[in-house]
Amino acid sequence: MDILKLKISEIQNLIERKELSYLELIKEVFKRIEENKELNAFISLFPEKAIKKAEECDKEFNKLKEIPHLLFGIPVAIKDNIAYKGERLTCASKILKDFISPYSATAVERLEKKGAIIIGKTNLDEFAMGSSNEFSYFGVCLNPINKEYVPGGSSGGSASAVGGNMVPVALGSDTGGSVRQPAAFCGVCGLKPTYGRISRFGLVAFASSLDVIGILSKYIEDCAIVLQVISGYDERDSTSAQIAVPDYLPLKSNLKEVKVGISKDFFLKEMENSLIKLYEEFFKLLEKKGVKLYEISLPKIKYGIYAYHLIATCEASSNLARYDGIRYGLNIEAKDIDEFYIKVRSEGFGKEVKRRIILGTYGLSKGYYEEYYGIGIKMRKKIIEDFMKAFEKVDIILAPTSPTLPFKLGERTKDPIMMYLCDILTVPISLAGLPALSIPLKYKINNFPISLQIIGKPFGEKEILDFAYGIEQL
Repeated sequence: MDILKLKISEIQNLIERKELSYLELIKEVFKRIEENKELNAFISLFPEKAIKKAEECDKEFNKLKEIPHLLFGIPVAIKDNIAYKGERLTCASKILKDFISPYSATAVERLEKKGAIIIGKTNLDEFAMGSSNEFSYFGVCLNPINKEYVPGGSSGGSASAVGGNMVPVALGSDTGGSVRQPAAFCGVCGLKPTYGRISRFGLVAFASSLDVIGILSKYIEDCAIVLQVISGYDERDSTSAQIAVPDYLPLKSNLKEVKVGISKDFFLKEMENSLIKLYEEFFKLLEKKGVKLYEISLPKIKYGIYAYHLIATCEASSNLARYDGIRYGLNIEAKDIDEFYIKVRSEGFGKEVKRRIILGTYGLSKGYYEEYYGIGIKMRKKIIEDFMKAFEKVDIILAPTSPTLPFKLGERTKDPIMMYLCDILTVPISLAGLPALSIPLKYKINNFPISLQIIGKPFGEKEILDFAYGIEQL
């Protein structure tokens, strides 16, 4: 039996029956990570801390004679742009390679409060800027389905760790698709919550009006378990929503109860016909199962990728100004302060991060603010209006997660435009601040499953989880 292919609830059942201990579970995790080290999914590992915590969990379980929470003793990986007290917080960048976080993110604190064991920090594109996990100071991360292909980005390490059966669940971050796209590439589930549902405290900022912490898992149920724990208002995050968190469990299929919207605007003319036909086949299957499908129109989402790169680069330029070598950064000798700043940022940041900082700085410069950032904000409002109008007619919207299947390593690194277009189907949802879940379907091309994006109304995570659960049952 491969215990790391099981649901969290199934692992806990083995613990309850004394067929497995938390210590054995954690040891199996580190054994699996070692066996898959070629994937380069992790930047940092915490074996001593995790083993000690597992031993404590075993003692507490033997004392209580019951499991306090489904996440109790469960190994979780976190993306290395999420703070974990006393450990490195690198953002996969040279400029932060030795930075130790003085505190933990709210999401991490809430996981640990329920007994979850943080086993390591996962690889990513530097400062979460990328769609392939090839822009990391700590090296390229590989796809567990086929090592010649990228795992997607920027949460490629988290997706690779879950897809490679190294951990049951992992945290990632999603700014324009950075949880959903790698989840699709690695054949796992990836949830981007509504903006404000999960506290951003402790998440290193890329684009503050878009960034969210997301969840990667093999099963919808596991995703719901983690979401239940880390959701909710946090006074340390001014963007955290003071909205009650519903009970996500138990999951109940709602396939026949909700109105489902399908928009041709998500099916680009550049997409391969073979891919489009598989989605059409799946939609026909849903109709046979009694799902009510409605055609909707989202005409403005085609401008999403342009609005996103105007807004995200401008906000990145502002957020990354703090990495000046004084508050954070490298220890570099220079003749004066100007040379010091130039050297630190030139040597500390990678090519992709520098490209986005330059674009964003230009977009915020005098005389161009309204022409670039201002126009991006106006288009964002139009995209939100499109979605809100569609949600007057339907409850959820279905769309492909990615316009392509995974591509080979190095295939797009020299063509930033083609790399940016990887997120063309995910960024409109991020701009609108909506929840969305990527789930792999049974259809495969070259052993890679195609993935479906389930988009919900604001704070409609319960509805999309239930719908995804219904698909999982199919």
